[in-house]
Amino acid sequence: MSRMGMLDEWYPVAMFSQLATADYGTVLMGEPVKVALGADGKTTVMDSTGRVLPVRVRYGHVWTSLGTPGHELFDIPEAEQPGRRLVDVGVVRVRCSPLRAVENFLDIAHFPFVHTDILGSEPHTEVHNYKVEIREDVDEVWATQVEFYQPQAAKSAAGGITTEYMYRVPAPTCSILYKTCPPRPGEWDVITLFVQPIGEDLCDVWPWMALFDDTSSMTDLIHFQQTIFLQDRSILENQIPALLPLDPGMEIPTRADLTSVAYRRWLKRHNYTYGAQLVAQ
Repeated sequence: MSRMGMLDEWYPVAMFSQLATADYGTVLMGEPVKVALGADGKTTVMDSTGRVLPVRVRYGHVWTSLGTPGHELFDIPEAEQPGRRLVDVGVVRVRCSPLRAVENFLDIAHFPFVHTDILGSEPHTEVHNYKVEIREDVDEVWATQVEFYQPQAAKSAAGGITTEYMYRVPAPTCSILYKTCPPRPGEWDVITLFVQPIGEDLCDVWPWMALFDDTSSMTDLIHFQQTIFLQDRSILENQIPALLPLDPGMEIPTRADLTSVAYRRWLKRHNYTYGAQLVAQ
């Protein structure tokens, strides 16, 4: 598969707090890269030839690109909102396509079956109508008016509630979830999935959150989100085909898959083919 269409994107390669003690070596799309924090506080990223790559430090992570991005890293305004707790969840390595990881994050139908008694439960399995669009002005995929009953929507939730969701895909390997904030009605909790492509069927997933929660410990917040994602990992690592099919005839979508369909169409439009399967095999 070609990496064309993907090289000029921004990707997470490290959690910034990890750089305080040592240089950090990792792999991006098959290319070894080294992340270092200098004595002057400046972060640098280099590829295996010593070429200095572009760098951004935002949302608790170091971002870089193997190409020359023609756009800035997407904005998450809530990251600057006073009173929010910014949670670096850590990293989970998953043997799946980086695009599969994002697509799974967009799927609400699996809540009752994979995240039983936390994000969903039987018999509350129905996916109600919701709205999906590709917003041309910002070139992002959005799903809105999503509602689902959840026994424990967040660590701060005291009991089951009907949770409202919005999904946003601002980049091929990143997704942002806005959901009902139990302690602050009218606000949104923000949960993100930043995916680092290691290979076409291997990735590191860096969840990050911006929450209103004045009672839970940071450890409890991290463990809650890690529990959710580790439940997803076994599903992701057993999906067939391993790469994300972009041909609409390769899988049969249902109403619950509207966001996935839009995401795949958006990827195909931009020729994001790294980690994708273009034709049936």
